Amino acid sequence: MTDLRPTDTAGEGHARPRAAFPVTRGREKGYDRDAVDDFLLRARESFEGRSAEPLTSWDVRHAAFALVRGGYAIDAVDSALGRIEDAFAAREREAEVGRLGAAGWVGRTRELAQEVLDRLSRPPGRRFDRVSVLRFGYRVDEVDLVADRICRYLESGQTVTVEQVRAVAFRMQRGGYREQQVDAVLDSVVEVMLAVS
Repeated sequence: MTDLRPTDTAGEGHARPRAAFPVTRGREKGYDRDAVDDFLLRARESFEGRSAEPLTSWDVRHAAFALVRGGYAIDAVDSALGRIEDAFAAREREAEVGRLGAAGWVGRTRELAQEVLDRLSRPPGRRFDRVSVLRFGYRVDEVDLVADRICRYLESGQTVTVEQVRAVAFRMQRGGYREQQVDAVLDSVVEVMLAVS
């Protein structure tokens, strides 16, 4: 894993580790620098086997940071987290192949891909549970559009990258799809894509 923590002399007259990301200027907000630096240190220690609480690719995928002025540029951090997630996923894949054997690992990945395809092949508007009309959920038409594209990827290999799935964002609507369900399926899509990459 690339060392994202060069030394920066700031603060109380001593060296303070800082990640090498651009910092936002003016009123623009970015990720809280201390939170990102702490997470990257934790990820590095975990990847190197020096952590009492190891991280997984799932933990990296779900890392979240407060938005503050003068924070790290969001795109730069997200890109780095994607690379870190890939590294963790590759290690997890090797461990699973070692544990299950190649045939068992392929079978498990196929089963997960089929579960995703079964869910996303439901009729548009009914692929996920809906929240009540008094609450906001993900826009149904936008989720269905992404679901159609993922189905084509799983069925016929239409090009979709893991970065595209990670970057998916939906607007909200009253009575929309339940966020947790959509997010869980997108997590599974990423897992399948990382497993076969």
